[in-house]
Amino acid sequence: MIPWLGDRPAFPPLSRALREPNGLLAAGGALTPEWLLAAYRRGIFPWFNDGEPILWWSPSPRMVVFPDEVRITRSLRKTLRKGDYEVRLDHDFAAVIRACAAPREPGGRTWITPDIQSAYIRMHQLGYAHSVETYIDGELAGGLYGMALGQAFFGESMFSRRTDASKIAFAHLTRFLEQRNFRVLDCQMTTQHLASLGGQEIARETFAALLDTFAGVDLPPARWPEDGATHPWT
Repeated sequence: MIPWLGDRPAFPPLSRALREPNGLLAAGGALTPEWLLAAYRRGIFPWFNDGEPILWWSPSPRMVVFPDEVRITRSLRKTLRKGDYEVRLDHDFAAVIRACAAPREPGGRTWITPDIQSAYIRMHQLGYAHSVETYIDGELAGGLYGMALGQAFFGESMFSRRTDASKIAFAHLTRFLEQRNFRVLDCQMTTQHLASLGGQEIARETFAALLDTFAGVDLPPARWPEDGATHPWT
């Protein structure tokens, strides 16, 4: 059994998260900025389907990328050097989260519900949630969004409409994070796609210790500069 949360953003110890399903910690609460900030500072994130209560998760192991250790394959580096694209930060956050919410197959479901979209758009307005967008031929071709707290970035979702468009956004994100002295990029769940980009698994306790150090760094929330990721790739 998992606890039902009350009226204030107080979560149970991470050690109480279930092994199956991996990381399920609690239910209830709200998607207000207060709840989301309290959750992310501890490495907890909401993930639930439409019609379900809010479910909060902290899986173990946790997949992370250290920005200075990102893996850029030869083929991706060639694409990055070619430069026939444009990358923007925080230019159209709402379009990115809507694209991420689109079902991957006809009739499919999405966990990025209208309530989730509204909550993260609000966090974007407050300067905590950010998008990285790849434009090809003037059209939004791929991108990602996530949350920034201190020197930690928490990736939420990515999408791609053209070959390598999300990988381009991810590569520019890691370069931007490294230049801004971010120390860890949380990928939440393990996937082969993220592992190919340098993702590695660490224990929940190790991840929580990283957040104790880096997520609490006093950096005020702010909109990212649109051209912050467009430096030439060498």
